[in-house]
Amino acid sequence: MPGRKELPSTLERSPKEAQETWIKAHDSAVETYGEGQRAHRTAFAALKHSFEKVGDHWEKKEGRGPSDEQARKGTPKQGKTAEGVDANASKQHLYDVASRLGIQGRSKMTKDELVDAIKKANRKATAKAR
Repeated sequence: MPGRKELPSTLERSPKEAQETWIKAHDSAVETYGEGQRAHRTAFAALKHSFEKVGDHWEKKEGRGPSDEQARKGTPKQGKTAEGVDANASKQHLYDVASRLGIQGRSKMTKDELVDAIKKANRKATAKAR
């Protein structure tokens, strides 16, 4: 299966269920659209319905649903995403994630600022894990 061979490193450090979700969606998208970016975007959109990126890996979300406007689309186009952060989560949830990631100044941040800070912390953690 192509998805298993192309599993992103963040998913290699994630629960088996997250891996299987991405692989199944990726392989289905490859059958529909062919190999490439569109298949990867579709797989990540499917993943974001049940998982969110925290640091260098993906964790199961409390509730199922898209994490951002791009993930809400059936066949997402290239564009701005929340990079796996559950932007639709409550401010308290985002604050808790920011706390786990050690983000400074989180108590004074708006919801959008928390999303941006978590994205930045996630990118840094992922780069460090490589």
